[in-house]
Amino acid sequence: MKKIEAIIKPFKLEEVKEALAEVGVQGMTVTEVKGFGRQKGHTEIYRGSEYTVDFLPKVKLEIIVDSEDSARVAEAIVKSANTGKIGDGKVFISPVEEAIRIRTGEVGSDAVAVN
Repeated sequence: MKKIEAIIKPFKLEEVKEALAEVGVQGMTVTEVKGFGRQKGHTEIYRGSEYTVDFLPKVKLEIIVDSEDSARVAEAIVKSANTGKIGDGKVFISPVEEAIRIRTGEVGSDAVAVN
């Protein structure tokens, strides 16, 4: 099994969710996060005062898939989240040693399969 973590722009979430449904992803965890990379934030003016916004709003997706599906799922995320501009995000793929469904005690791939 693999864990795919993707950091994307918030307005791309629906498009990414639809692309993932098309490749068979049936569940994910979504978290609103803040961060920065090469963008380094930006400057805004509020009530006449200028200030720097260091952390930009992003969305983090976490998806557990069978190892053989990870490349296809990552590709779907990259294609659907791409705007061609700086700050589109990143995708990370890491191994998952074990998964356990709390309700039934199922382990491994059975624990992450939708029943």
